[in-house]
Amino acid sequence: MRHRDPLANPDALIRRIYSYVAYRIGDGPDAEDVTSEVFERALRYRASYDDRRGRPLTWLLGIARRCVDDALIRRASAPTSEVEDRASSEDLEGEAVRRVAVATAINRLDDRARDLLALRYGGDLSAREIGELIGAKTNAVEVALHRALARVRADLEEPRSGVSHRVREPAPRIAP
Repeated sequence: MRHRDPLANPDALIRRIYSYVAYRIGDGPDAEDVTSEVFERALRYRASYDDRRGRPLTWLLGIARRCVDDALIRRASAPTSEVEDRASSEDLEGEAVRRVAVATAINRLDDRARDLLALRYGGDLSAREIGELIGAKTNAVEVALHRALARVRADLEEPRSGVSHRVREPAPRIAP
């Protein structure tokens, strides 16, 4: 096992991991807590890092995916009164409205599609790197990303009558 320090450049890694986490669970204190948890685990297990198996960012994103999953489970099991309401009653305009619409469309995707989009755009990984991380072929990742983005675009273009009448297809499984 090779022991190059995976945390040698922590500032850049923290920004990338926070971006991924915020993409998955929303920015703010929750994302900061999960990002801290990722680096606590990384410090605890840094001796297990093997640079022949991937870059430090990929290793950290693997840890971050587990931490995000844990946070989402905790959030889902929290009593309703403790769950933060992301939609504000304030009058949102312009950019804020667009961001809320995009976040809502992404949240309507299944977990797998949300994770792929977060790895691609939050973690800034290529389809090849995502494939290596999740054990899938690059082409399968590209297709799944394309389909997820198409579902988000379709959702954004759908008129807001309050209720969606469109039947959603389940996300395709990515074969390793």
